[in-house]
Amino acid sequence: MALIRSVRGFTPVFGVECFLAETAVVIGDTVMGDHCSVWYNAVVRGDVHRIRIGHRVNIQDGAVLHCTYERAPLTIGNDVSIGHNAIVHGCTVKDKVLIGMGAIVMDHAVIGEGSVIAAGAVVLQNTVVEPGSLMAGVPAKRVREVGPDLSRNEIERIANNYRMYAGWFKQG
Repeated sequence: MALIRSVRGFTPVFGVECFLAETAVVIGDTVMGDHCSVWYNAVVRGDVHRIRIGHRVNIQDGAVLHCTYERAPLTIGNDVSIGHNAIVHGCTVKDKVLIGMGAIVMDHAVIGEGSVIAAGAVVLQNTVVEPGSLMAGVPAKRVREVGPDLSRNEIERIANNYRMYAGWFKQG
């Protein structure tokens, strides 16, 4: 069973049909929407500020979601995939975003709707990513627009697949 822990008077709140892997950790002032999944060794740490997660969000293996005390909460929209070992810290991620494996998104960054943050990219503090952008590199720079194929074949496909994968684990 996942580690779900209250801290500073806050207990995580979950929507319907969320899947939490046995080694997932969800702490404190965290509110998660419906049909979300938190995978193996992922940490959602709402101990120092609030974390708000929309519907149909998957937080993949080893990802870390955290905030900065009294300065930078974390807000994640709907239909977001956060890749393996990504760090998403004190920022805002709009709807239908893919954050690639090992990517880092820092405090007060805003990731526009329909964007892709490539694997290994580092989005610096206070960066505002235009909706529909493909960002790559260190520091992350806009490479091009996210076209319909990338949106359908990556953002939507991955989000839908993770709902399916979670269903496999619920079946036992």
